[in-house]
Amino acid sequence: MSQCLRCRVSGRVQGVWYRASTRRQAQARGVTGYARNLPDGQVEVLACGEKSALEQFKGWLWEGSDAADVAFVECQAVEETPPPDFSTR
Repeated sequence: MSQCLRCRVSGRVQGVWYRASTRRQAQARGVTGYARNLPDGQVEVLACGEKSALEQFKGWLWEGSDAADVAFVECQAVEETPPPDFSTR
């Protein structure tokens, strides 16, 4: 059964290929949604997929791209219609 999480990622996560890397990791796990920069320097991620894929994906959000320095990841379950793919905004 598919579910969705909305996550906020803080630290050095803008301008370091975090969103592009997140898209690649999501696609590799069959996760749909998006990653977008927020005005406060965080990245918001909507991730929809199977529970096991989301758990792996959440773990990766803490790692991030090679140049990222992730300080905190907070995720909440949300009621969303899963998008057909994963995009960056």
